[in-house]
Amino acid sequence: MAAVAKPQRSPRPGPRVVAVSNQKGGEGKTTTAVNLAASVAAAEHRVLLIDMDPQANASSSVGFPRGTVERGTYELLVGSASLADVIRTTELAALDVVPASSDLAGAEIELAQCESPQTMLAQALAPLRSGALADRYELVLIDCPPSLGLLTVGALVAADSVLVPMQAKYFSLEGLGALQGTIAQVRAAYNPELAIEGILFCMYDPRTNLSQQVVREVRDHFSGLVYETMIPINVRLSESPSHGKPALLYDIESRGAQAYLELAREVLARMEQRA
Repeated sequence: MAAVAKPQRSPRPGPRVVAVSNQKGGEGKTTTAVNLAASVAAAEHRVLLIDMDPQANASSSVGFPRGTVERGTYELLVGSASLADVIRTTELAALDVVPASSDLAGAEIELAQCESPQTMLAQALAPLRSGALADRYELVLIDCPPSLGLLTVGALVAADSVLVPMQAKYFSLEGLGALQGTIAQVRAAYNPELAIEGILFCMYDPRTNLSQQVVREVRDHFSGLVYETMIPINVRLSESPSHGKPALLYDIESRGAQAYLELAREVLARMEQRA
């Protein structure tokens, strides 16, 4: 894998927009999007979480179960609702969400018939760049589907950078390589400023030699981009979505919740360095 340049400050105004993406499923993507958003919000920084995954797991994890959302990311994409129309509040005062409505499941087919489907999300999020919502949030996190389709590409086009959750396994290295190629293609065609925000190891077990070896290899290839924080295997992280809560509201003392709070500090420190 070729080295990737460190993320630079985007010239675009408004909040930092970060796509949380990995084309391989089961890497901790939605868990990271939800719990990082909640942890940054708990530090009193205003955050918007956007659910672009038709499975709607991010939505249900912050109190909006699948099937209960009438207007969300699908309606935002197709222009039948504005961004202000689909923003919902959560239990955390500093965290808002754009949940996924049930119609998002068929959006890929419908979007493929549009003239410029890759840029539709970027256009829908324009109020974050200049407009009434430009000063409302400091960070926007987009939870992407675990696949490479129009929804994921649209999120990458709209984002300033990509946060990549992954497990310390060799198959995960292949997924990281595939995502790196996708980022390069999006950068060349639509979004030249797109960079890797950071790489996060999830469900990390330090007891295995394999895990340690994969971490060393990724750190070597992506110097300065791998977060020091690693998310451990933790049952509370698995339980909290069924209660419609991020881990810090379900059990703040759990190892999983504490790890995401530490990650939030690291993410905010990087953002401050770029400012």
